[in-house]
Amino acid sequence: MLENIIPDIKFLAGVGPKRAELLKKELEVVSADDLIRCYPYRYVDRSRFYYIHEISSDVPFIQIKGQITRFEKHGEGHTQRLVAHFTDGRSTIELVWFRGIKFVQEKLKTRTDYIVFGRPSLFNGHWNIPHPDIDSPDDLPPAEQMGLQPYYNTTEKMKHNFLNSKALQKIMANLLLQIKDLEIEETLTPEIIKKYSLMGLKNALFNIHFPLNADKLNHARQRLKFEELFFVQLHILHQTKLREQNVKGFIFNKIGSLFNDYYKKYLPFELTNAQKRVLKEIRADVGSGRQMNRLLQGDVGSGKTIVALFAMLIALDNGFQAAIMTPTEILSQQHYDTISTLLERMNVNIALLTGSTKAKEREPLHEKLQSGDIHILIGTHALIEETVKFKNLGLVVIDEQHRFGVAQRARLWQKNTQPPHILVMTATPIPRTLAMTLYGDLKISVIDELPPGRKPVQTYHYFMNKRQALNKFLAKQIDEGRQIYIVYPLIKESEKLDLQDLEAGYRYICEVFPQYKAEKVHGQMKPKEKDHAMQRFVSGEVKILVATTVIEVGVNVPNASVMVIENAERFGLSQLHQLRGRVGRGADQSYCILLTSYKLGADTRKRLEIMTETNDGFRIAEADLQLRGPGDMDGTAQSGMPFDLKIANIAQDGRMLEIARKVAAEILAKDPALLAEKNFILKNQLKKLRKEPVNWGLIS
Repeated sequence: MLENIIPDIKFLAGVGPKRAELLKKELEVVSADDLIRCYPYRYVDRSRFYYIHEISSDVPFIQIKGQITRFEKHGEGHTQRLVAHFTDGRSTIELVWFRGIKFVQEKLKTRTDYIVFGRPSLFNGHWNIPHPDIDSPDDLPPAEQMGLQPYYNTTEKMKHNFLNSKALQKIMANLLLQIKDLEIEETLTPEIIKKYSLMGLKNALFNIHFPLNADKLNHARQRLKFEELFFVQLHILHQTKLREQNVKGFIFNKIGSLFNDYYKKYLPFELTNAQKRVLKEIRADVGSGRQMNRLLQGDVGSGKTIVALFAMLIALDNGFQAAIMTPTEILSQQHYDTISTLLERMNVNIALLTGSTKAKEREPLHEKLQSGDIHILIGTHALIEETVKFKNLGLVVIDEQHRFGVAQRARLWQKNTQPPHILVMTATPIPRTLAMTLYGDLKISVIDELPPGRKPVQTYHYFMNKRQALNKFLAKQIDEGRQIYIVYPLIKESEKLDLQDLEAGYRYICEVFPQYKAEKVHGQMKPKEKDHAMQRFVSGEVKILVATTVIEVGVNVPNASVMVIENAERFGLSQLHQLRGRVGRGADQSYCILLTSYKLGADTRKRLEIMTETNDGFRIAEADLQLRGPGDMDGTAQSGMPFDLKIANIAQDGRMLEIARKVAAEILAKDPALLAEKNFILKNQLKKLRKEPVNWGLIS
């Protein structure tokens, strides 16, 4: 957009080679286009002047006019500070500097008119303004023209090199002055701009940086947010259409004896209506001639595994093999045990392959896999090794897929001459707006009901002073034949964090409950030690498992009825919900106890209230998105966001995201390859936005 006008930002007024290098390292700004898309994170109204007596805690920033009456120095060396007494003619306030004192003294004079702007601070009952911005009235435009002053994100290194928000503001002003009279190429078509009453791009860029009023700022935000979300959706849907056109899928047109025999003779329970609905969606996909790419969401215990099993039986009935890839050996073993038990009366060969599989076991396994004697292979990322070759892989099930990187998953696609069908499963409920962005190229199925007989987990929030009563409750549960999880946020004691730690907790549990066997599990243990401890708990030998969040995924112990989470305030909502999902898997009533300190912020209290109010994973995920934002959601860092969002917010802009997706879908329905002349502008912008040549549509 601006590369022809400003080929290198070091030539921009106020930048230079040193600052250009700093901007590149700290903000990844290498061009004028990057710079102009560094949007302010906050604005302060500079159109109003206050009197000193109007200062209160309700006013985050203050702008006053007046004069310095005198200077004072206090302290020496590193503790030295400079104080200027400033009056507006009615009252007096202290302006304080702790650094740059010599520069301030040389620059500022007494009995001279100044405009002071800064954040007031209350110290010893008196207001002061530390390190204020001070300007001569002659250097600033009239107040009514100053409007909203932008504030930019900077790093400590930038501030240390005098490249703070104010310096960035001046650089941005120079950039906009340089392009003021030039044409800026639009990124959206005139039809979109007119239909949705959007501000033009040039106007929006000027008003996002230096808005004269709140209305102009709002219109600029709306335009730039829409543009970001629109191109994310256009990219996802465009890639999906290309994949559907170019990637054929194996046709599973037969529902044969394996599927029918299992359904009629061996299925140990009745499928829920939600499971039946999802199976119909999968059957339609695998019989369509297009590669299936489906995301299966369902809370812990909703029955995703049995749905995946039926999908694999369809593949087997049509002469293909199936594979399940999981992020951990524990989860692989669990799937292997579960599916082996479910299919024990069926003529289906199942194998397990993990990092722990011995070399002497691997050779015959590889041979049987290539000959087709192994029908279902279950394993960890060991499945993607070069030596693992299938005879005819037709379906891949990926469990807890956010734990795998894109490149890892892509290697599974190459295990056949034609990519296999893909069923992605997650027990982490994904809010609809996040799913539309991160998994927008996947068709989504939801199992939204639990099997009959499952009792919702009862969740309680207790402070640490309830520990004695809790211990009695835990002992009663164990005496009734149940087992207990106790989860800690830390493995060892921390000097910086006042938190409970696993090692101390394990010692405490052994002292308080000497009559019961306890075991500990954490991420720093060797895999064999960890697996041994887990197996003792699974077998029922160990009654209390003291653990970190390594047990968050893939541990299935129906007899465990209590989950105690120490320092629950340290966990996000989705993680608390995942941990709670480890209990409530049997017919007995289960409990989740959230233990916290008394010091809780408003957001933390809200999280804990939501946990005690509902077991609905989707409601919890939506609340988590609102409280924490999309950048903190589990796994989003490697889930496939095609472009960075610099101004749009998935948590807050859900309605706009839906509109943007609808607009993108309508354009692609008429012009799938974006070949129409009026859509060249969109195609060109897509090319500019792509970071790397990865087929995000294929690698779901």
